[in-house]
Amino acid sequence: MIGFLQPLALLGLAAAAIPILLHLIGRRLPPTVVFPAVRYLTATEREHSQRLKLRNLLLLILRTAIIVLLVLAASRPVARVGAGMSHPPTALAIIVDNSLSSGAVVGGQRVLDVLIERGRHVMSRTSAGDQIWLTLADGVPRRVGRGEAATILDSLTPWPVRLDLAAAVRVSARTVADAGLAGQEVVVLSDLQRTALPAGAVPAVRVLVWQPPTTPPNRGVDSAYAEPAVWSPAGAVVASVSDAVGEPTAVRLTSDGRDVARTVAEPGDRVILAGTAPRRGWLIARVELDPDELKADDHWWLAIWAANSAATRVDGGAGLFVAEAIQVLKEGGRAAEGSEVIITDRLTGGATILFPPDDPSMIGGVNRALAARAINWRFGEQADGEWSITGDVGPAAGTTVYRRYRLRGSGPVLARVGGEPWMVRAGNVVIVASRMEESWTTLPVSAAFIPFLDLLINRVAARESWIVRATPGAGVQLPPSAEAVLLSSGSVPVLSDRRFVTPLEPGVYFLAGRGGDTVGALEVNHDQRESRLDAADGREVRASLGPRTQVLGDRAFDRELFSGAKRAELAGGLLAAAILAALAEMAIATAGSATRRGDAPQVA
Repeated sequence: MIGFLQPLALLGLAAAAIPILLHLIGRRLPPTVVFPAVRYLTATEREHSQRLKLRNLLLLILRTAIIVLLVLAASRPVARVGAGMSHPPTALAIIVDNSLSSGAVVGGQRVLDVLIERGRHVMSRTSAGDQIWLTLADGVPRRVGRGEAATILDSLTPWPVRLDLAAAVRVSARTVADAGLAGQEVVVLSDLQRTALPAGAVPAVRVLVWQPPTTPPNRGVDSAYAEPAVWSPAGAVVASVSDAVGEPTAVRLTSDGRDVARTVAEPGDRVILAGTAPRRGWLIARVELDPDELKADDHWWLAIWAANSAATRVDGGAGLFVAEAIQVLKEGGRAAEGSEVIITDRLTGGATILFPPDDPSMIGGVNRALAARAINWRFGEQADGEWSITGDVGPAAGTTVYRRYRLRGSGPVLARVGGEPWMVRAGNVVIVASRMEESWTTLPVSAAFIPFLDLLINRVAARESWIVRATPGAGVQLPPSAEAVLLSSGSVPVLSDRRFVTPLEPGVYFLAGRGGDTVGALEVNHDQRESRLDAADGREVRASLGPRTQVLGDRAFDRELFSGAKRAELAGGLLAAAILAALAEMAIATAGSATRRGDAPQVA
């Protein structure tokens, strides 16, 4: 079989018509002269005309062949060499995408099972001299033997993780390129999700992508969170359903083995599931959809903290906006009368939410009070500007700050503005760098203000209850008070750098403090991008992985596998043939030059 590395150059074959056109245009009939005295020359003239036509035809063929040969050489044709199933030693990287989406069922069979079957077929084509790397959903190439690869494929299951397929191809391409073998190929066995193919550097080796079966539309839970952050004891869960085309689906909120709430959602809906906690304390809840072809994304785990509303007192220095918002929370049952949490601009005993005083001259006294409580934070100089709030502030994230004090010190940072601490925590004291006034921030006049204060008094100040959200196998930063993570296999201590790799199994894992008390929860759920099953087409795959990438069906895939190591370029031979044709054309043209001094008259 012959292919072309530069197929666009074949457009130059149109130039082969040029010698023919010139030949037709250049044909001229000499004048006919009636001259009886030379009739005896008729036979001689006929013989000369036949020789001339034959020479011109031969020159036309050679000139056309020269152009065709040069154009074909420019297109860089390649042909397979060798015979049978043998091939030179090849560095082969096989990527089997067993990410969460591979659990989708198509035609009664999981996509992963189809990929495994194709992977076994590829392994059957390998030989003893090949070097093989196997890459799974973690994106790490593993050097394996044929037997080991077969064992891994036989035991493979869908992992609840996301694979950046484009990154995995590039890593695998570098691995086989470093092997130093003549043959270098990367084989991709995947469902080819669009979300897994971002643009990037072009691999330097051949990439063969097997065309997967068509996957159906899919719906899943994209996110879910408690609103408000603490149920007391009533509350709600806000859940988002992915926007795939499909029928409405039932959505359920379950906890402690029973249904808490039900509703119906259209694809792309954001629904509210209101309910009442069956008990106080930490609850493990789950949002569930009716199962479809991909069941692994039809649920979402979340932790809910249910407790009595915090008894809250507002001192006059906190400002009018704060006082009115807390009164609204009390009327709605989200706050109670008492002094469990004190909101003030002076430091007091117990749980405190501390705002900067209205009078700048009071800052020194507040800093001294912080030092007396052994709190390692201080109010620094005042700064004016315009920044957005980021961090663990619930709906207040994204609101604007115009004025703040710079916070100096170290410890847990709950929110930042301009990359600097804006809300910090030290024990049961929460320090906010801005006053809740319109000249300081837009927060007091936004819809997020009351939920923001609700979060502060019920989850942050009154008790330590952190929520950390992550995907399976991801690295997260745990809060300073977390000493251990409670897994199904036992308690795992938290290292000093607070970094932790989440379990692969989705679920809720509680965080234990120094005394063994629960100080928060780790919610592990699927990456919502894995719910988007729509596959990239060949153009999109080549845009991500480069023009040397081929997306092939079964027969073409089998034909191309290992063929890169058994191909030879034909351009050199075509150039040599073109040179020989040019020499022949020159010789014929020179030999007949004596007869081209003019046109002999035709005798009639």
